[in-house]
Amino acid sequence: MKKILILSAIITLMSCNSNAQKKNKTDKVTNKVTKTDAGWEAQLTDMEYYVLRQNGTEPAFSSPLNKNYAEGTYVCKGCDTPLFKSEHKFDSGTGWPSFDREIKGNVAFSNGSDYYGREEHCAVCGGHLGHVFNDGPKNTTGKRHCINGVSLKFIQKK
Repeated sequence: MKKILILSAIITLMSCNSNAQKKNKTDKVTNKVTKTDAGWEAQLTDMEYYVLRQNGTEPAFSSPLNKNYAEGTYVCKGCDTPLFKSEHKFDSGTGWPSFDREIKGNVAFSNGSDYYGREEHCAVCGGHLGHVFNDGPKNTTGKRHCINGVSLKFIQKK
């Protein structure tokens, strides 16, 4: 009986396959833009480099993009890849620009904790953007992409 219980436990543990272990296409950073650290440092300000290349976080309420309500597209500061559309931006009250969805295929995700959310990166250059949480607007996607404004450049619609 003891051997059967041990064997059952082993089989159960071996067959576990949680969603956290699964990856999909959007989880892949392509690194189509590659530069040396010196190249990134020459292109970016100290804060941009800290956030985009060292996975840092800018201080809350420090980005002018947090209260930007103009129509347009938010692109990666590192490589100009379109990441978010203004119509999906909302005021989360957190102090960082927030969106309820990304432009599919242009943002990559890596597993994070429930507290910090899943980490988000530009799928083209790998630049760190912020985190996504499941506490966004319930009437849309339920997601809150909490993004460092310093990792974004805004292109206003003409």
